[in-house]
Amino acid sequence: MAKHLQIDFVSDVSCPWCVIGLIALEQAIARVGDDVEVTMQFQPFELNPNMPREGQDITEHIAEKYGSTPAQSAANREMIRARGEELGFTFGMAPKSRIYNTFDAHRLLHWSEEEGRQVALKHALFDAYFTEGRDPSSHEVLVDVAGKAGLDRDRAAKVLATDEFADQVRAREKFFVRQGINSVPAVIINERHLIAGGQPVDVFEQALRQIIAED
Repeated sequence: MAKHLQIDFVSDVSCPWCVIGLIALEQAIARVGDDVEVTMQFQPFELNPNMPREGQDITEHIAEKYGSTPAQSAANREMIRARGEELGFTFGMAPKSRIYNTFDAHRLLHWSEEEGRQVALKHALFDAYFTEGRDPSSHEVLVDVAGKAGLDRDRAAKVLATDEFADQVRAREKFFVRQGINSVPAVIINERHLIAGGQPVDVFEQALRQIIAED
């Protein structure tokens, strides 16, 4: 009989390691196969909650936030690109890419959970930002991405035109920060097992099998 696992995937739309972590986790779940039944819920985390709507040049932002040199930023981008390629994901971001505010994207993700399309929207948002270089703070872009994920465009536009789900998203963000989550991705299984970071498929698979055996 398959073991049921509840997975809370805490992440941000503009976090490349969250893309890597999600795809690796999904591939690990596929490897475990019929031994596990998974319910995955995406939880909000903002790497840059004070980012203005117009965003910021990503190299400039990383230099300010982490003290990275342009050469270090370029090396990190190449490492991320290579990890993505191994997993079948294309990182198309150029050095002159921008980083944006993601709060409205999180509000749409909260709504999409009610519609049963959260996984589809999460992947569509990652594709839009990292592969296509689109602005995830733009309501026009978000409505288009919602439509591609199988959600109602008109309803998405109405959510974005108001503060709908803002309180719920902020409450979830605060909850996970209080739980000690200060970097993402953070994969929380059955509310008690934490796997941090964009781990390789083998690491996720080993952790899943161990949790199944112990729980």
